[in-house]
Amino acid sequence: MASLLDVHPRSSLSKSSEDADIEIDVPHTQETLASKGHAGPSRLAGDKNLMRVLNESALDSAEIASASSLDLPAALTSERMRRRSDISRIRPSSFGIVESGEAIELPVISERDKSTSTAIEVQAVDPSRGGITFREDGFGGLVVPSSSKGGDPEIAPSFPSSLAPSVFAEDDTSSTTPAISAAQKAVYKRKSLIHFLALCCCVFCMGWNDGTTGPMLPRIQANYHVNFAVVSLLFVCNTIGFISGAFANIYLTDKFGFGKVLVMGSLCQVVAYGMLSPAGPFPLMCAGFGLIGFGLSLQNAHCNGFVASLKRNAHTKMGFLHGSYGLGALVSPLVATQFAESSTHWSFHYLISMGLYILNTLLLWHVFRGRLQQDVMEEEGEVGVNENAVVDSNKYKQVLGLKEVHILSVFSLIYVGVEVTMGGWSVTYILERRNGNSNAGYIASGFFGGLMLGRILLMWLNKKIGERFALFLYALLAIFVEVTVWVVPSLIENAIAVSFVGLLLGPMYPILMNHSTTILPRWLLTACMGYIAAVGLAGSAILPFITGLLASKFGIASLQPFVVSMMSTLIVVWAIIPRARIVPT
Repeated sequence: MASLLDVHPRSSLSKSSEDADIEIDVPHTQETLASKGHAGPSRLAGDKNLMRVLNESALDSAEIASASSLDLPAALTSERMRRRSDISRIRPSSFGIVESGEAIELPVISERDKSTSTAIEVQAVDPSRGGITFREDGFGGLVVPSSSKGGDPEIAPSFPSSLAPSVFAEDDTSSTTPAISAAQKAVYKRKSLIHFLALCCCVFCMGWNDGTTGPMLPRIQANYHVNFAVVSLLFVCNTIGFISGAFANIYLTDKFGFGKVLVMGSLCQVVAYGMLSPAGPFPLMCAGFGLIGFGLSLQNAHCNGFVASLKRNAHTKMGFLHGSYGLGALVSPLVATQFAESSTHWSFHYLISMGLYILNTLLLWHVFRGRLQQDVMEEEGEVGVNENAVVDSNKYKQVLGLKEVHILSVFSLIYVGVEVTMGGWSVTYILERRNGNSNAGYIASGFFGGLMLGRILLMWLNKKIGERFALFLYALLAIFVEVTVWVVPSLIENAIAVSFVGLLLGPMYPILMNHSTTILPRWLLTACMGYIAAVGLAGSAILPFITGLLASKFGIASLQPFVVSMMSTLIVVWAIIPRARIVPT
């Protein structure tokens, strides 16, 4: 019979002879039989039986007319169709684009996540055999599932699981994230750099503020004729501002968003320095320090929260972010010392601080435009978390209900308190105990310079030995160096030792913030960071205030034993902080 049939090789992406299937052209076969003139009853009956078999084994084009209107491949409407029994012999790897009028090849059924793909099902119903369901899986592939119950097994193709996957499913195991072009990556990188530099400038101004206090404190005492206890009220007002900012930050962030709250905090600084610059009454100075604390709390929370939420290079950026704080605290005493030597124009230093914060305000508005953190992060290719959409209940209750937040806050309070106490009271200690002169203000620059270098230069060591162990090591070494300041009566040795203490204390705060991201929920990260940072900033006022009280009763010599005891407490608190674990995102 092969001589009587019209044989057509199937065309596909691979034209090899081994992939060719046989197609039977029914009408053409009928014409061929007639033209050959085959006669005889038996021969004619055999031909009729053959034609009946051929007609029954091919798909009727009318049966799939409804399917053609749904843009199914044109081959389904062709009169020349391959036998269904040939489907089981199809090699999925050769499936390709089917031209009109040629045989269709069906790919292997691919298992996809039902939540990520849409399906269009079309049924070509054959009343005598049951329905065949074709499903377009949303990726351009036509999938043929198992036959309906009671259908003809000949039209129920079943492919072995060992066969290669369909060409349309070759990326099933890869990420569903669309490919990013090189040009788009460059845009993301540039945006990310601009955002990060703006935050670094903001943190630089925070360091500038904290570095100013040390050299200016003796001049404030002399100008207002107050003792250590009274001048420490400046730190008390600072604490009130920090705590107020911590609780206001959650409400303000939900109402106004990341960009606007950053600008608000910077504007508070501008107003506060305007209050300090005329050297008005001492209560006005206290009010100015309180407003400074409020503004710093808002900015610190969002700078740390933004960088901690990043997926790319978060730990490295956190180190450089706080390194910029050390840079600001390094430069500020150099300038403040010059003004502190003047008995009439010492307060003009705050005019320079006000100018810096005016520039900082303009920069923050220009870069972030008052947008939400989620929008800013998506602009640089990061995945932002819409905190308002995720969290419906009371954020205050959620944040305060996390015991990890409180433990981290205690560490932050002691650490920042020790940091500012060293930078603020060390100058007074050197003046009174080591007979220093007005140039002793530069010792504060040495301390904050070491702080900056430690946060940048020791990042490699943190990664090599692990951040948790590194913090224990730094704390023990810092205690040893601080003891030398306590017992060695040398001005030069003390100045060098104070710088090394800053070097060892530097990496601790970035390590704390990095560790926070591993144990706190991401949808509460900014709120938690704000609380932790605010409590830490409160420590920058509480511990110096306690130092002032101790100095007024026991003398400034009490500074060193108090600092050593606080450093020892840091080790204990760090030991009880939970280890890193996987947290919900």
